[in-house]
Amino acid sequence: MTLLEPHNMPFAAALVIMLILAVVQLIGIADFGDADFDLDADGDGLPDAGMLDGLLTLLGIGRVPLTIWLALFLFLFAGIGLSVQELATSLTGSPLYDWLAAVIAGVAALPVTGVFARPLGRILPKDHTTAVSTESLIGRRATITDGIARAGSPARAKVKDVHGQTHHVMVEPHEALSEIHAGDEVLLVRREGGQFYATALAERRLSPTQIEQ
Repeated sequence: MTLLEPHNMPFAAALVIMLILAVVQLIGIADFGDADFDLDADGDGLPDAGMLDGLLTLLGIGRVPLTIWLALFLFLFAGIGLSVQELATSLTGSPLYDWLAAVIAGVAALPVTGVFARPLGRILPKDHTTAVSTESLIGRRATITDGIARAGSPARAKVKDVHGQTHHVMVEPHEALSEIHAGDEVLLVRREGGQFYATALAERRLSPTQIEQ
C-alpha cells in the first residue's frame, strides 16, 4: 500500500501540511505560539465556557505553540489513518473509503495529540516562547471560575501570567476555615505540588437572606 493511492490521499495531504507548518515555524513566517484559546467563563451567553476550556486543556491545546500542536495532530492523523487502512486491507482485502478512514483517524488523533502535547510542552525549549513556570504565578491575582474553594476541596481559577496569557489552576483557601466562591478575586500566595493556595482580596458580602438567617 503506497501513500499516494486514492484512499490514502487525506493522510498524504496531512503530511504535506505538516511539513509546511514545520517550515513556517522554523523560518518564523508566522508564530501562533501565543494564541489564546481562553474562554471567559464569566462572559454573558457562555454557560458552557468552563466545560469547553476544560476540553481544550484535555486535548493539549495551549500547552505547546499552535503550529506545533497542529503539526503533531496532522502527523498522528496521518499515522493512524494509514494504520487503519492497512488493517482494513488485511482483514477485508480492501481499504476503507477515504472519508470514513479520515473520520476515524481524526477522532482517534485528537485525544492522542493531547496525550503527547502535555509532556511535550514541559520539555520544549522556552527561549523563543512566552511560556512561564507555574511557580511564577505565585503572587498574582486570580479569579475563581467554577465551584467553591474550601480546605481539601479546590475550585478552578484563572490567572494571567506576566505575558498576559491565561492559565487555569486549582485553588484552595490559604486559611483553613475560609470559603472562596465563583467570581471572587484572590491572590495566589503559595503552591504545594500542583495545588495553589490563595487568599480572598475582598470579604464576601452577605445577601439580605443570609443576614436574616
